[in-house]
Amino acid sequence: MHRDFILDRKEAGELLARALEHYRRTDSVVLGIPRGGVAVAHAVAKALDLPLDIAMVKKLGHPENPEFAIGAVSLDTVRVDPRYDPSSPWLVAEVQRLRASMRERSHRFRGDRPAEPLAGRTVIVVDDGVATGHTLLATIDLLRMQRPARIVIAMPVVPEAFVAKGRAAADELVHLMAPADLQSVGQFYADFTPVEDDEVVRLLNDRWHPRTHGTA
Repeated sequence: MHRDFILDRKEAGELLARALEHYRRTDSVVLGIPRGGVAVAHAVAKALDLPLDIAMVKKLGHPENPEFAIGAVSLDTVRVDPRYDPSSPWLVAEVQRLRASMRERSHRFRGDRPAEPLAGRTVIVVDDGVATGHTLLATIDLLRMQRPARIVIAMPVVPEAFVAKGRAAADELVHLMAPADLQSVGQFYADFTPVEDDEVVRLLNDRWHPRTHGTA
């Protein structure tokens, strides 16, 4: 790309798909991180003719500093830094709170449709960008517990300092730009309009119920 910004999330996904062409029409699955990441992931899945689903993961924050990640929780798995007791009352309560929130959002986004199985498949994790990377790295940890064959991180924008961490955590890292001075992901988009819940549902349904085979 010969400019220092991305037009919008749709263009971000289309550009990422070019670098992921070798996964076209394989048994891979694209996971978008709600909400903005689903718009990018939709464009990736559409371009590569792959199924689309969502990655429902929440960061577990330290009780005295919620921005400091001590683990992550999904709808059915949890990973906690070994320095913390997973059976402590505050942590158990926080996991329950986060899961209740995720169950509500998951039902809102996918209804009764079951999640795509990940075991033995290549999983392409997509967001609209990375700020610190803490939640993304925790997401990768949890996805590993489902035994995918391969995990690919596909992000339009990541901080320069994240590149080595991303490559170490995943089997492959694809990104469009890695600025050293990243203050916010939105500064590298011409249009970074928030993605609403209704749009997430529309995009997911677009891939789940394509009008004709191979299109959306």
